[in-house]
Amino acid sequence: MPNNEPGSAREVKSGDVLHLTRAASVQFLRPIFVRVIRLPDWVTYDGWLWIEGYELGPKGEAVVRRSLFDQTVGLIWQDAPVPVARPTIRRQDRRGPVRVR
Repeated sequence: MPNNEPGSAREVKSGDVLHLTRAASVQFLRPIFVRVIRLPDWVTYDGWLWIEGYELGPKGEAVVRRSLFDQTVGLIWQDAPVPVARPTIRRQDRRGPVRVR
């Protein structure tokens, strides 16, 4: 079950989808969704981490790869955005009389 509460002690791992808002960093004036690729082992301040991932568009598709520096207390785990299903149009074949030989 996803944890939608900011500031949880949950560990970030590859494949997670995070909703990043100003609680994670001031750079997110406009909140974004990110699918985590990896967590670089770079030195950071206590309570901060580097995330490499793909920013997700409104349909859940990867838009751009980004390296992000975030506060762990501001991370919000989300379910991956579900792509909008396109309706399938089924066309019935018109069949005429069949010749039998």
